[in-house]
Amino acid sequence: LGMAAPAALRRSVVSPVGRHTASLIFLHGSGDTGQGARAWIKQILNQDMAFQHIKVIYPTAPARPYTPMKGAFSNVWFDRYKICNDVPEHIESIDSMCRGLTDLINDEVKNGIAKNRILIGGFSMGGGMAMHLAYRFHQDLAGVFALSSFLNKDSAVYQALKRNESALPELFQCHGTADELVLYSWGEETNKMLKSLGVSASLHTFPNLNHELNRTEIEKLKSWIVEKLPVEAPKAN
Repeated sequence: LGMAAPAALRRSVVSPVGRHTASLIFLHGSGDTGQGARAWIKQILNQDMAFQHIKVIYPTAPARPYTPMKGAFSNVWFDRYKICNDVPEHIESIDSMCRGLTDLINDEVKNGIAKNRILIGGFSMGGGMAMHLAYRFHQDLAGVFALSSFLNKDSAVYQALKRNESALPELFQCHGTADELVLYSWGEETNKMLKSLGVSASLHTFPNLNHELNRTEIEKLKSWIVEKLPVEAPKAN
């Protein structure tokens, strides 16, 4: 039974305006849904985060018992023993979700989108999930973004990168200095560790921003997305 393939993740999709040549997967924070993350960004921008050529996919994490909420069911990508950076990772739940998200990546590949034309990232826990997925299992993706996110001190991501020889996707990280849930120092430490292990990583600091998204941050993210996934010139036949 444990080997059963995970059910396909529910997803909310913003289709590209023009020809679909790239895809972006945005992972919500704990307790949210794909629909919720999309609505939040839409509220901040006064419109969907949409692109000419990029399909934006907001999957929803399945509900599971979540230890920081005393085992109550929540839409989370993985379990945590505690929301802090010096506890072990709940690796079983992380790895099982990596399989479900790999199916989502493979769906895009089946649609004719190359791995180097797919970006993955997210907010808070979603950003942590994206770093595990990309740096441990899909190092050929176009890039990774992590907004208000962190990795635990002894993360499996760091272990994997210590043994790594290949080129790695670039990381775009944003964090508010007033974040009381995921401390800015945890995000900063994650950034430093990944850099020391060969990841080309930027960290954009937002003074007075708590555990939330703001417009400047999303506009910056959008510019980076288009830089990583430029419009492809139509191929001459």
